[in-house]
Formats: sequence, structure tokens, C-alpha cells
Amino acid sequence: MAHWKKLGKVFTPQEVSGRPWMKEFAQAPATLLFDNFVRVYFSCRPPANSDGQYVSYSAYVDLDRTDLFKVHGVADQPILGLGKLGEFDEFGTYPVSVIRTGENVRAYYAGWTRCESVPFNVAIGCAVSRDGGKTFDKMGSGPVLTYSPDEPFVQSGPKIRHYNGVWYLFYIAGRKWKRVDGRAEPVYKIRAATSLDGIRWNKLNKDLIESRIEEDEAQASPDVFFANGKYHMFFCYRHSSHYRSKQNGYRIGYASSSNLIDWVRDDSKAGIDVSEDGWDSEMISYPHVFEVGEGIYLAYLGDQVGRDGFGLAILEGTLE
Repeated sequence: MAHWKKLGKVFTPQEVSGRPWMKEFAQAPATLLFDNFVRVYFSCRPPANSDGQYVSYSAYVDLDRTDLFKVHGVADQPILGLGKLGEFDEFGTYPVSVIRTGENVRAYYAGWTRCESVPFNVAIGCAVSRDGGKTFDKMGSGPVLTYSPDEPFVQSGPKIRHYNGVWYLFYIAGRKWKRVDGRAEPVYKIRAATSLDGIRWNKLNKDLIESRIEEDEAQASPDVFFANGKYHMFFCYRHSSHYRSKQNGYRIGYASSSNLIDWVRDDSKAGIDVSEDGWDSEMISYPHVFEVGEGIYLAYLGDQVGRDGFGLAILEGTLE
């Protein structure tokens, strides 16, 4: 049975100065490995505006490969600009997932727009970096994956993978909006699409992970890692209402597959839960598994979905 040994919180955005667009949050960590350091991308926010509305930017922190608690540097500016008036990413780029393709780095990200009857809608865009992943240029003004009859809103949480010559995009899609105490709350499920070029996508049009805690369970951050002849998915899930709390907040789940399409859920194999106290005692979410040297690590968020940063755990045992 695999177990994740928590190593502690690695990065706290409130400790970074001179970047007013990075006041708080370091959400949805995603890694890119270099010879001497690990670049961890995340999403952050400046202070809310006078109406209490946020925007979200994506940035990175570079961690020493031999000591992941040693920071080499932090991005001087967001890796992506926000969209122009009326574009799908006018109000946010969160989260982001990166992958090397030839000499370039490609990023898939969720672009946020504001709505009238519900707070937001989200679609997935793509951008390319030609400077080693420091800055990215969008492929265009619109998304590469957006709403469809079977997935009517909230296309978010992209995780890009490349297996056996095929591009796989794991993401979430909205199922419904619920009115809870006068507030519109989204319910979303984990989905996937495949592509031969990473730009034109064929949606599988099926929920990959069965719901466990309730029919309207919301699922997010489907992170897939291949080990020991099997695909392992770590994801997070929560209740559909009153989830900004310890009782109904995010937890990390687990599923496995032999073909990337049919998944068997078994949260008892997730190997990690909230702590008794501290920065991750109320919720844990947005898992990301990566390998450095001989170690397999899990980056994840703690309370308030990463308002105070992200942490790391290391795998004890094996993924079977």
C-alpha cells in the first residue's frame, strides 16, 4: 500500500515581495523538470477589486533538484497575460499544465470569464513558450477545448499527458449549477479528450470517475502518472454544498486504469489525508505527482484551496 509522507509547505506567496499580482494563493502546482531545478507552475491572485472580484494569474517558482525546499527564484511576471475585452480568459488563467514538445514548452490552461446569472464560466486554452517556459504566447484568442452539448459549461482543470504517440487531456466539465443559500455552486466531473496534434481534440464524452460521497460530488484536478504497468490517477473531490469547511471540503482520491479510458476508483489507496493541525488540516486538493531522481513526489494544496501556498509529500512504498 502506497503512503505519502508529508514533507511540509514549500512555497508561501505572501512571503514574496515586489510582485503585487502575487498577493496570495499558489494553486494547482504543475512541474517541469530541468537539469538543476524543478519549475513548479501555479496560479495566484492580486488583491480583490472594489467589488470583491478577483483575477488570477499563472507564474512559477524554481526549486533545487537536490533540495526541493530551496528556492532558486520566482517568476518576475505572469507567464501569460489576461485576455482582451470579451475573450474567454479576460479574468483569469487558472490552472495551468505544461509539457515539453520538441524545443518548446506547451501550456494548457483554464481561462475564466465572468457571467451574469452564475459567477463564472471557464474554457481551456493553449499557449507556447520558446524561452524554456518563462513566458508563453497564446495560440489564439479563443480556447482549444470549450463547451459542447454534452459538456455545457466549466471546462477547467486541464492536465496534459502524452502516451504512446497520443495526446491526452484530462480535465473537468460542468454538470450543473446548484443554488445553495442563495449562491450558485458548480458541480463538475472528470473527463478526457485525445488528440494527435494537441490542438484538435476528440472528447470521450463520459465521466471517468464514479461519484462516491454523493451524486453531485464535484471532482477536480485529474493528475495521471504511469508506474508499474498501470496508469494512476490522483484527483480531488468535495461535497456540492458548504464545502468551504473541513467537513465537506476537498479530499484527495485515487483511481487506476490499464487503458486510460476505464478507471476503477479506490480512495483508500490515495495514501494521504488532512493533518490533525496546521496548514492542511481542513482540506487537501489539486494533487500533482512527479518524479525527481529516485523519489516520487506529490505536490498539493492545503486549506482554502492554496491561499497560503502548496506543499510536498514523498511516496513511501510503490504505486501498484
